[in-house]
Amino acid sequence: MQPRVVISVGNFFFAIFSTTTLYILLPYLSTFMPVAYTGFVIAGGALVACIIFPFLPRLVSRYGAQQLAIVFAVLEMIALIALAASPGAVAGAFFVAVIMAIQPFLAYELDLLLEATVTEENLTGRVRAIYLTAWNTASLAAPLLIGALLAQSDAYGRVFLAGAGALVPFVVLFAVRRLPKVETPQLSLIGDTLRCMWHDRDLAAVTFGHLLLYLFFVWAPLYVPVYLHNSLDMPWSTIGWMFSVMLIPYVLIQYPAGVIADRYLGDKELMFAGFIISGTALAAVGLFTTSTPIFIIVCVLVVSRIGSALVEGMTEGHFFRRVSEKDVNSVSIFRGIWPLADLIAPVVGSLILIVGGYEILFFVTGGFIAIVGAITTLFIKDFR
Repeated sequence: MQPRVVISVGNFFFAIFSTTTLYILLPYLSTFMPVAYTGFVIAGGALVACIIFPFLPRLVSRYGAQQLAIVFAVLEMIALIALAASPGAVAGAFFVAVIMAIQPFLAYELDLLLEATVTEENLTGRVRAIYLTAWNTASLAAPLLIGALLAQSDAYGRVFLAGAGALVPFVVLFAVRRLPKVETPQLSLIGDTLRCMWHDRDLAAVTFGHLLLYLFFVWAPLYVPVYLHNSLDMPWSTIGWMFSVMLIPYVLIQYPAGVIADRYLGDKELMFAGFIISGTALAAVGLFTTSTPIFIIVCVLVVSRIGSALVEGMTEGHFFRRVSEKDVNSVSIFRGIWPLADLIAPVVGSLILIVGGYEILFFVTGGFIAIVGAITTLFIKDFR
């Protein structure tokens, strides 16, 4: 297989693991602690990731991105198998934190490997759209898998085992196929890179926009499932097919949006629309009750992902037009957004749930995404 195909297929299996586990983490943790405090467990893993992330460029320079991807995947498998063995509350919380800490490291290595295959910047939008489509295609299957595994009971250990199984072909594929070497020149200090990005209005804006997107990617997948299952008593078999339908826009929208951004509109306009749509739809989740028709719930969830699919495609494409895989510090900061969001979002979610309820949680987080996201896009400089 061609290197880009290998990396995209690896991203497919990474998505199976990541999506199947993410949706059930808070429901799993809520079996031995109040939901309002589960966010602090997620934040604990993210804090570790934030501490380690600045050292990743040096690790890449010393050991190579491909080798590190294999190591991180194996560590995730060990943590998932440990969770499937039904550990106690303390051990369960620890391994959940480990899973959340390592996921951004894997994404970072895959980013560098993919960028090493791109030689023409005018192809960036399409290359990354295919890469994202591989992830999103897997994400369609993951909720159906969750629904099937949990149809009879909340046996979350089955889902953890399935996630570990999905990483087996990932490890095998990356172990047997040699990928292009990621060139890592002399590394600058992370602080210097941050200062350069801060003085580049466009680069700072797209990086902050990516942070907003990842806040959405934490608030929605973590709190919507636990709200539907624990508060609205919706079975996982129903949630599974609903979430699968919800994720269809990622498959249908991102590649055409990448082409449109490359050839016609540019990134700014599509990014602006995406923030408004996703934020408004997330806020609308707070209006759901036990009497809300499933059709309405599905429509709102689909609309939310139409918006986030646009934002993801545009922030990814815009950033990687500006940098290459050789700028490992900038890529490290951009991918460091993931653990930073994992740290901020669940703490905010827990604090809101402690003093309020799910309705306030979704109104506040959705409104924040829509308003702040729209303002952020005003500072984006289009390439067209």
